[in-house]
Amino acid sequence: MAQTADRIDRTEVIPYGPTFVAEIRGVDFTQPVGDAVARTIHRALMNYKVLFFRDAAMTPAQHVAFGKLFGELTVHPFVPHLDDFPEVTVLDNHKDNPVFSTDVWHSDETFRLDPPMGSILRCIRMPERGGDTLWADMAAAYAGLSDKMQKFLSGLEAVHDFANFRHKFDHLPIRERHERLAQMEEELPNPTHPVVTTHPATGQKILFVNPQFTLAIKDMREDESRALLDFLYVQAATPEYQFRFHWQPNSMVFWDNRGTQHYAANDYYPSHRTMQRVTIKQERAFS
Repeated sequence: MAQTADRIDRTEVIPYGPTFVAEIRGVDFTQPVGDAVARTIHRALMNYKVLFFRDAAMTPAQHVAFGKLFGELTVHPFVPHLDDFPEVTVLDNHKDNPVFSTDVWHSDETFRLDPPMGSILRCIRMPERGGDTLWADMAAAYAGLSDKMQKFLSGLEAVHDFANFRHKFDHLPIRERHERLAQMEEELPNPTHPVVTTHPATGQKILFVNPQFTLAIKDMREDESRALLDFLYVQAATPEYQFRFHWQPNSMVFWDNRGTQHYAANDYYPSHRTMQRVTIKQERAFS
C-alpha cells in the first residue's frame, strides 16, 4: 500500500493498486456527507476508478442520499429492489435463489443507450468463506494491447443487449413471455457503443465490450466478430489488471462503470450472501 495520502478534513484517499483502486477512510456515513467530502470522493473515483470503504454502516435512506450526491440514480428494470427505496437493488443469493449471471465479467447495464456512470455496492450479509468481487481496469487492458490492435479497434462499434436477463421471462406462458420481451425490447432497443471509448473525465481509452451484454461487432461476419470478441473478453481476466475485494458486513465499494468491469465470484453457493446497490445514471457536474 502506498505510504502517501491526500487529506481533506478527516477523509483519507489511500492509493492501493498499481493502476487503479484506492481506500477511503474517515467518512462517517451515519451523518450527512458534506459536499467537500463528496468532491474528494469524486476526484478519487476519477483518479482510481474503484474506491473501497472498510466500515460504511448506513441505512438504505442514507445509501440513497449518498448516491444522489454524485448524480441521478437509476431503477434497474430486472433486479429486485427494496419496496420503500426502488433505487436500492437487492442481490440476495442462497440455496433457494442461486446467483443469476453476476459471475460473468461485465460493466453494468451496457444494454442502455446511456450506460450508468457508476455503482455503490454495500455488503449486508456474507458467508463464512468466499463471495469476493473482482474488478478489472479496462484502461490498463486497452493499454496492454499492441499498437496495431489498438489501431484496428479504432472506429469499431459493437451492439449490446440485455441478453442474459431474457431468461427472467422463461417461466412465463409463451404468449405472455413474447409480450413482455417485446415491451422490454421497445424500452431497451439494442444500443451501439464504440469498442474503445474515451473516458469523459480523464481522456483515457477504455476497452468497452463485455461477455454479458455485448452481442456482436457491427459490420463483421459472425465468425469474425466472435473471434475478435473472445480475444477482447480475455483481457479482463489478466491478473495484472485486476483487484479482488474481500467483503465484510458494512464494507462498501464505489466504482466507475465506464472504466472497469467486475465479476462476483460464485464460490459460496449454497451459503447466503446479501448485497445492496445504488447505481448512478449520470454524474453531477463537479467543478
